Amino acid sequence: MALGQIGQSCEIILLRHAHSSANLKGILAGRDNTVSLSERGRVEAQEVAHALASYSFDAIFTSPLKRCLETLDPYLKASGGKAVKSEALLEMEYGEWSGKSLARLSKQKMWSVIQSRPSTVRFPSGESFLEMSMRANHGVMDMAQGKKRILIVSHGDVIKSIVAHHLGLPLDSFQRISIDPASLTTIKFPPSQVISMNSTTHLAGYRQDSKKKVRDRYGLGGGSGRK
Repeated sequence: MALGQIGQSCEIILLRHAHSSANLKGILAGRDNTVSLSERGRVEAQEVAHALASYSFDAIFTSPLKRCLETLDPYLKASGGKAVKSEALLEMEYGEWSGKSLARLSKQKMWSVIQSRPSTVRFPSGESFLEMSMRANHGVMDMAQGKKRILIVSHGDVIKSIVAHHLGLPLDSFQRISIDPASLTTIKFPPSQVISMNSTTHLAGYRQDSKKKVRDRYGLGGGSGRK
């Protein structure tokens, strides 16, 4: 992927939205804007606000979907900050797959291709992984212009594609990356450096579940994280 360069180095904090009602039900939410945070997600949003309290940001950008806005709301209320909604950070458009059970979708023929060669996949009546990655990474490049540190709130697959780009990984390898709900990932560029990835140590649930090391079996949509 050929992307332009920005002048000064910018630190980017990537926040995935907290646990949602769709995560709870094992549903691929897509761009359904009726999906809100689960009870667990509302607690995580408060924990995220506490974790971000020590940061100062030149700008805050977010996906316009409800679950991202709800995740960010406690922090904005505490800090008095304002966020810019950006369609570049929208969830993948899964088309006809949106709103369906991940357990059922995992039995589709296309599922194995999504896991092994996502760069070749376009969802029925939806977006391709390449299109999603291009819009997200170009968007981040624009957002970082002239900034020293920014906060970006988005979705699992979107953040995975951004991380893959800065790790120098081909898109077909991005499914190897895990981005849990309410996790924080820090990237600095140029030059590209992934400082930390999928950090959930600020979440009480992480501390309770850390010895179990149970991962979600479904990667599409970013997964629901720890159980």
